[in-house]
Amino acid sequence: MTTKKYKLYLLLLKCKYSLSVTIKCFFPSLLRREVGREVFLFLCVSAPLWLSNTYAQKIQKVELLNANTLEYDENRGSDVRRLIGNVAFKHDSVYMYCDSAYLYGSKNSLDAFGNIKIVQGDSVTIYGDLLKYDGNKRFAQLDGNVKMIDNTITLTTPHLDYDMNAQTAVYTNWGTIVDTNNTLVSKIGFYYEVRKQFFFKDQVTLTNPKYVLKSDTLKYNTETEISYFFGPTTITSDTNFIYCENGWYDTKNDFSQFNKNSYLQSKNQKLSGDSLCYDRKKGYGQAFKNVVVLDTVENITIKGNYGYYYENSDQSMITDSVLLMQMMDKDTLFMHADTLFATTDTTLEKHKLIYAYHHVKLFKQDLQGKCDSLVYSFKDSIIHLFHNPILWSDGNQLTADTIHLKTGNGKIYSMHLNNTAFIISSVDSLDTIRFNQIKGKMMIGYFHDNDLYKVTVDGNSETVYFAQDDNHAFVGVNKALASAMLIFIKEKTFDRISFLSAPTATFYPMKDAKKEDVVLKDFVWKKNERPLNKNQVYIW
Repeated sequence: MTTKKYKLYLLLLKCKYSLSVTIKCFFPSLLRREVGREVFLFLCVSAPLWLSNTYAQKIQKVELLNANTLEYDENRGSDVRRLIGNVAFKHDSVYMYCDSAYLYGSKNSLDAFGNIKIVQGDSVTIYGDLLKYDGNKRFAQLDGNVKMIDNTITLTTPHLDYDMNAQTAVYTNWGTIVDTNNTLVSKIGFYYEVRKQFFFKDQVTLTNPKYVLKSDTLKYNTETEISYFFGPTTITSDTNFIYCENGWYDTKNDFSQFNKNSYLQSKNQKLSGDSLCYDRKKGYGQAFKNVVVLDTVENITIKGNYGYYYENSDQSMITDSVLLMQMMDKDTLFMHADTLFATTDTTLEKHKLIYAYHHVKLFKQDLQGKCDSLVYSFKDSIIHLFHNPILWSDGNQLTADTIHLKTGNGKIYSMHLNNTAFIISSVDSLDTIRFNQIKGKMMIGYFHDNDLYKVTVDGNSETVYFAQDDNHAFVGVNKALASAMLIFIKEKTFDRISFLSAPTATFYPMKDAKKEDVVLKDFVWKKNERPLNKNQVYIW
């Protein structure tokens, strides 16, 4: 605030002009902001009351109660008295004390010097080095080591303007407020005594034993100890960092809400959303709309529309339009589920677990999947798929009762298919007629550069594969049974098969092959369920 605007503001504060005009003229920037509108409305509502009271009351004369020495100073005026030593005044219910003063009778005002003390009622006491007091306006200006005490709060500042009618105090050259739990510092401050409310502007800092809050604009109630902040705000503690541009903080109960570009950054995670609620005592946070959880250790981002986070146990949950993203070897894994729950397993070696519940789908350029539920263990980098799981890798469809996918360093190393394992590979461009098939009780698939190149089959192994000549024309169908086999895959099709026990094998020329010869039992081709891009993980 410029000196010119500040002087004009004080002039209008003392007069009976409409306060709405005052605010509009001298704080236009505040009116463009939420806090400005709030202060504007409050002052406009309260102004008529104290302005009318001010001028309806009969003006009382400042009364001299005591002085060790009384002198007349004609150089200052015929009605000016100079008072020295233990000076005391009374004006209405206000008492003022100082070392020395000039009392201007006709103006009903005074200038006081040294050890200033103003007492209003049984709650407000103000100290300073210099005082200018207008008795007609009941308006005090204090300079030098100013300290105002109101019950449990103490304000210190170089200069303070105090309106006894409105019971408001204003400082514009830095001030510090200390109450039971907090210390607040700002360049500009307004104090409304009746409402026990401060309004701070410019470089506001609130220091609490547990955290430090910094904001552009802040409103603070000394009775409720609730802070309301407007504009860019940060809250820094030993456990986390919070940013928002609008919100409130209950400093007494350590509960808060943050809005507009808000986020909470802890040691390993960052939680953001359109709005956040945070209970510092419980270490518990909730996020609403456009929620994002970023795991900085595992480089995982989870999005949704509702989530919560427990700091102490490092647990979080996200639901409603959930999407998990993880960078894997210059590619990104996208996974959707109804709900994602992340926690830390503290048994033996501490590690993170992610649980995905219901309607799980995942997409990666070289791997896609679907199941009802999933567990992702970061200890061994294994993804466990349960309840009718399906994986697609290039032209291969893999199914089993459960599937365990081994990953690491952003790559897929192997997968274990347990019980009724089935691999189907299309060898027909139409994906409708010819399929190579592997079936067994247990299978392990091995990957190189994320391409499936080898499969071991153990227990009731069966295979069907189509033989081709050098011109890639189909010449027949091989059907084999064995207790175990080893299959090598090249260029996304079966290259060779090694039987690890005595096999039973039959070759059917193409013209003689029947349907039962080319399709194994429980064969189901689920091409239409395969997500073809990241957006299709939402389609079930």
